[in-house]
Amino acid sequence: MSTILFELGSEELPPKSLKPLRDSLQASVETQLQDANISYDHLKVMAAPRRLSLLIEGISDKQPDRVEQKRGPAVKAAYDAEGKPTRAAEGFAKGLGIDVSELMTIETDKGDYIGYELTVQGQKTTELLPTIFQNALDNLPIAKRMRSGASREEFVRPVKWLVLMQDDQVIEASIQGLQAGNQTLGHRYHSPQPIVIAHAKDYESILEANKVIVDFDRRQQLIVEGVKKLSAEVNAEAIVPQDLLDEVTALVDLPVALRASFEERFLQVPQEALISTMQADQKYFCLTDKDGKLQPYFIFISNIESKDPSQVVSGNEKVVRPRLADAEFFFLQDQKQPLIEMSENLKNLVFQDKLGTIWEKSERIAKLAAIIATTFKEQNIEGYSDIDVEQTKRAALLSKADLTSTLVGEFPELQGIAGTYYARLNGEPETIAAAIEEQYLPKFSGDVLPQTPIGISLALADRLDTLVGIFGIDQAPTGSKDPFSLRRSAIGVLRILIEKKLPINLKELIEQAVENYQGKLADDQKTLTQVMAFINSRYRAMYTEQGISVDSIQAVLAINPNQPLDFDQRLQAVNEFHNLPQAATLAEINKRVANILAKSESEVGQSVDESVLAEEAEKTLYQALTVAKTEVAPLQAEAQYNQILQSLATLEAPLTGFFDNVMVNSEDEALKANRLALLKQVRELFLTVADVGELQI
Repeated sequence: MSTILFELGSEELPPKSLKPLRDSLQASVETQLQDANISYDHLKVMAAPRRLSLLIEGISDKQPDRVEQKRGPAVKAAYDAEGKPTRAAEGFAKGLGIDVSELMTIETDKGDYIGYELTVQGQKTTELLPTIFQNALDNLPIAKRMRSGASREEFVRPVKWLVLMQDDQVIEASIQGLQAGNQTLGHRYHSPQPIVIAHAKDYESILEANKVIVDFDRRQQLIVEGVKKLSAEVNAEAIVPQDLLDEVTALVDLPVALRASFEERFLQVPQEALISTMQADQKYFCLTDKDGKLQPYFIFISNIESKDPSQVVSGNEKVVRPRLADAEFFFLQDQKQPLIEMSENLKNLVFQDKLGTIWEKSERIAKLAAIIATTFKEQNIEGYSDIDVEQTKRAALLSKADLTSTLVGEFPELQGIAGTYYARLNGEPETIAAAIEEQYLPKFSGDVLPQTPIGISLALADRLDTLVGIFGIDQAPTGSKDPFSLRRSAIGVLRILIEKKLPINLKELIEQAVENYQGKLADDQKTLTQVMAFINSRYRAMYTEQGISVDSIQAVLAINPNQPLDFDQRLQAVNEFHNLPQAATLAEINKRVANILAKSESEVGQSVDESVLAEEAEKTLYQALTVAKTEVAPLQAEAQYNQILQSLATLEAPLTGFFDNVMVNSEDEALKANRLALLKQVRELFLTVADVGELQI
């Protein structure tokens, strides 16, 4: 048992790719070691700006020996009638380099064959590792590889050195065109000279002594601790997005956290703009107070231990000042005209070639949002009925105006946010200002939803207008291509209607959205059908993530409810029904009933004639059905689907008795018709919730 060290040194690796490269290297090496049947105690992969490395402790020195069974021709073909080996047997033995007498008989289900058990000596680990490491490097997720100089070897960056050791010995190997050695390099500035590694186990400590924290996770933890300490000193909290933290960790060998500041006058600029430029351009961690208000500080991670940190701080403050000044300039420049005048410029911005300008889109959004707002009022939906329809229209007309602003031109991620700031500065009502930002919510999976009634109206109208328009010109998403983010838009619509508990008919909204295009679409009816089908297809993605089975989703989709909130309520009931002891039987019976009714040659009647009921089992079912219908009626009016299915579960015994004792397709046409009508009523009663025949229990 020994320790293996592998290190590939290179020019600075892409910071956004370093963590994925590390994870891929680990996964690949672990898989290959397992496939090669090489055991080890612990494997650790490390990554720093100029290196990918791997330490394997307690690794076996060789593969275990293994026995391979070689199978030859059938015994009948291998020996003649006298039991002497044929040419087939002799040829097989000769190919293995053995005498015919050493062959054995292998018994199988398909007959007996001659064969031989060959003991294969395990290879030395040191002989296998170079190939394993090269394969792992070849399979790294590198979008574009490069060659350095005259070398034919390709990698994400030019490679500079290679370390491959077993304990204190170098393993002779060539990887990425480099000969393995025992010399590494430390920090580019603090320790630029080559360093000899005496033993593989000393690797991390040697590099740390030479100012390199090679373990990615440990380096990241040091950054988190440094940022937390410096932010606490000014009673602030740091904004530390994981993506930014990973990128900063990948940029430094020796993380040194320092705090700097900027002029408070910049705080008049929308803080989202300041945060965006400091995070994206400078890789800084911004600080806020406990209420989330930006403070005039930022923390950056230096890659050197400076003798005079104040000089480093001053340099970063000088660098960030012009960027913040640019944001300030854009913000002030935009204020020279009110938001309503900015919206006029939307007439020159194209939404989509066949669908017109963004101004036209704003007008369509205003129409649809007004209808949604009116629905809130007419249905007297609690918390939404006091919505101002005229304010909703104005919010819609202002909603895209900031797309023409210089601030959004520089910071596209501020669309909506900038509009909210400008609306407030223009004295627009807070309900309008807040809605302009909320129209884009949710922005991603799990994101917060819009909170205000006007914001919800805009968010729904905007997404439905886009869905209808793009489907209407036959540019629906295909495969992984979804340039207009229609899948995300569809899920956003469903989440808003379901999580906000809005009992709104989605089909009617889509019909209105289609009508708003006034003939610009290729086929209005086809568009309506496609958009409804597309949105319905999103249910599966939404609910399977929540652990709900696909068959439950299919059971509700089978009855095609047009209200997403209603769909959700039905689905939750079906999911509970799944766990009832009667569920499996009732699912099978419903499937059977559906098949019987589908095969009926004549139209099945709606009513059952009690006087025609002949068998005791069908009378019992009819009575149970009558009771169930009485119980279900008030529950259905209140959409109490869970209780409906609980009530219908009592039909298991009478339905089982019916099918055990009653012949549905009787030769007596009157009996047959009556029994089919009885089953039709059973079927329709279950369909008031879902098609439980779709369940696979």
